Amino acid sequence: MAKPSRIAAPKHAMVLAAGLGTRMRAFNGQLPKPLVQVGGKALIDYVLDRLAEQGVERAVVNVHHLADQIERHLAGRRRPKIVISDERGELLGTAGGVVKALPQLGSAPFFHVNSDTIWIDGVKPNLGLLAAAFDPARMDALLLLAPVAASIGYAGRGDFLMGPDGHLTRRSEREVAPFVYAGAAILTPAFFAGAPSGASSMSPLFDRAVEAGRLCGLRLEGIWMHVGTPEAVKAAEAALTASAA
Repeated sequence: MAKPSRIAAPKHAMVLAAGLGTRMRAFNGQLPKPLVQVGGKALIDYVLDRLAEQGVERAVVNVHHLADQIERHLAGRRRPKIVISDERGELLGTAGGVVKALPQLGSAPFFHVNSDTIWIDGVKPNLGLLAAAFDPARMDALLLLAPVAASIGYAGRGDFLMGPDGHLTRRSEREVAPFVYAGAAILTPAFFAGAPSGASSMSPLFDRAVEAGRLCGLRLEGIWMHVGTPEAVKAAEAALTASAA
């Protein structure tokens, strides 16, 4: 990948916490997935702590399912400053939620992180590596990608193929891809240009960026854990314990 143009590390972030967490409900149907604890810490706190460590000043958190619990949990947090984007009236989807929040995110590139993503960093923090690699001259989006073969709790067919220059292509329906989206990215407001208001998916925006040659990826350093089910929580806790030993 070519040396990126220098930009300041993002100071704002979008944290997605409005999902229904359907597969996790067997764990506790009265607890929103972002508040499920792994190793004694809520999933969303792993995300927010990492953002704070990277100097993020404002995190916009969208809420829908069991929103009151998430708001109460975040009420005491000061770093980063939390701004709630309320989707109680209508779940807006992966793209629509961000489109609604864009006025709070500003005009600069921002971190975009799923509230339930968790990984063990390598030598350097992955969010810092993402910021260092982001090049607005050639990217509208830079996605953190985990190798499928080295991930914990993931049994899918992958999401993307990555070229030597970092450019991404989506896998075809019958194809198996070596990388899965790890739930963290840096996006530009331009990535959402023309996206409709209301409920909408990120998938067409990824396809558009691929066609324009402006969707790139960065390989995650460390171990990514897909915490989609109660069983996966146990696997993630075991990995965290092993990494701390």
